[in-house]
Amino acid sequence: MHKRLKYNLGYRCTVMVLMTLKFIAKIYMFHFKHRIWDDETFDKWNLLITKLAQEYREKAILLGGVLIKVGQFLSTRTDFMPDAFIKELSGLVDRVPAMPYSYAKEIMEEEWGAAIETHIEEIQTPSIASASIGEVYRAKLKGSDTEVAIKVQRYRIKEVFHKDFKALRIVFWLISTLTSFGKKTDLPSLYRELVTVMNRELHFNLELANAHYFKEKFKGNTSLHIPFYVDELCTKRVLVMEWVEGAKVTDIEYMQRHQIDTKHVASVLFDFYLEQFLTTGKFHADPHAGNILVQPDGRIVIIDFGMVGEVRQQDSQHFKQLIQSIVMDNYDRVIETLDEMGFILPNADHNKLKRAIQETIEMYQSGTIDIQDAHIMEQIKKDIRLVIHDQPIQLSAEYAYLGRAISIIIGILIAIYPEINFQKWAEPAVKEWLGGKKVAETLYKQYAKDTIKPILSYPQAVLEWLESGTKNRQWDKRKHQRRLKHQYFIWIEVLIVMFLLLSLGGSIGAFYLQYQLTAIITLCSTAVLTILLLTILRKHYKMIQSSK
Repeated sequence: MHKRLKYNLGYRCTVMVLMTLKFIAKIYMFHFKHRIWDDETFDKWNLLITKLAQEYREKAILLGGVLIKVGQFLSTRTDFMPDAFIKELSGLVDRVPAMPYSYAKEIMEEEWGAAIETHIEEIQTPSIASASIGEVYRAKLKGSDTEVAIKVQRYRIKEVFHKDFKALRIVFWLISTLTSFGKKTDLPSLYRELVTVMNRELHFNLELANAHYFKEKFKGNTSLHIPFYVDELCTKRVLVMEWVEGAKVTDIEYMQRHQIDTKHVASVLFDFYLEQFLTTGKFHADPHAGNILVQPDGRIVIIDFGMVGEVRQQDSQHFKQLIQSIVMDNYDRVIETLDEMGFILPNADHNKLKRAIQETIEMYQSGTIDIQDAHIMEQIKKDIRLVIHDQPIQLSAEYAYLGRAISIIIGILIAIYPEINFQKWAEPAVKEWLGGKKVAETLYKQYAKDTIKPILSYPQAVLEWLESGTKNRQWDKRKHQRRLKHQYFIWIEVLIVMFLLLSLGGSIGAFYLQYQLTAIITLCSTAVLTILLLTILRKHYKMIQSSK
């Protein structure tokens, strides 16, 4: 791709819009070809979704910018994205080719208002890491032996993001117009969340403030280390922080080589994240292994606070209400709480949701399910997720990132210490969180064996239940097929109109430039497209009349 095109709004918008239209067309064609859904159809569907996700992945890597971040965002949205799409995008790593060092140097000097040599003794090139928003260089401060990591915002990245936001607005309009997705999802709200989340990461000052917040909050924890920042060199586009040595926390061989107790490491991480998830305040929303390091002495280092969520006071209260309502079998209250949390859109069927939630909880209450069996739990999660895509349920970005963070950290903890007992480790903190000893003991005595133990033993399953909505819905097949056919006609009509306008514009341009042959050809194309549009409109009208 030519470098100039990378920053061109028309090019980026065209790529995104055409990709969206292509995806919509393929999905519609699949639904028309497969009226009966059996196991074989589901396999074909998953294959199609995987191919679409792979194509998205390729385009994201090609264009960079918002597409990579959107892909990572969508990989957290189990409330409306297909499993196959999520699985493919979950491995979308935010890595792009490094920008020339001259660009990074120019940005640093602009931000510092001085030559780089004024503050930096030595800097290693090329960068040691390159992502869609920033690049990281290893350097040494002037007049000091202190090694630092310098994170520099990519050249023109803010401009690229804002152009992509405009393209995304068109993409969201197309999805809302050409599909039924808008009825199940609050697309304007989703767009606003995306823009808000992406904009946060463009402001390095926010990341600096987040780092200070966590460093202050956990300053008494000697088992944890959060790098210090050189505040006087930190700006909205440049961050300078302590350079730390260490291996990824999932590097078991490294820990064995340095005789590090993996159980202790898991315990430190468990307590660190559980406190964030249960109490009011900020939480580290990107806890992948690359952002959690272990040093030779066993100390844990947490880095990169660009993606941070927040548990508000009302969120904490809602979580408590959910658990207490589940324990007391008060499913009406469960629905009310989910509604208060904004999970349920206005046109959702509350009775179906209540029945589905009750059935889901009863699965955990029964003694027939081995929640430690990964295969059984995976099947249950798949079964629950199948329900979500036809019901108007949606998570806010904060809840989605909380869910993603919980899911990731659970996977890391199991990788570090497979013998971990989540129920035993979490019980003291959860009892305290629920409101003290008396309240917690009352709840535990009532349904400890049937309900709380499974919830604590497999928190990810409960989280994904909250994300998944209802269970055992029955589709009205005829109504669904009519809706698909109606949307298919709209899709074809919009496509023909677009080509009609292009053809008409081409013929006018050809006449103006006196390209007579081209003008005749485009006029003929315009006539053919007009006839085709009228034919399609007539068939669409008949279909609407017959369905009344």
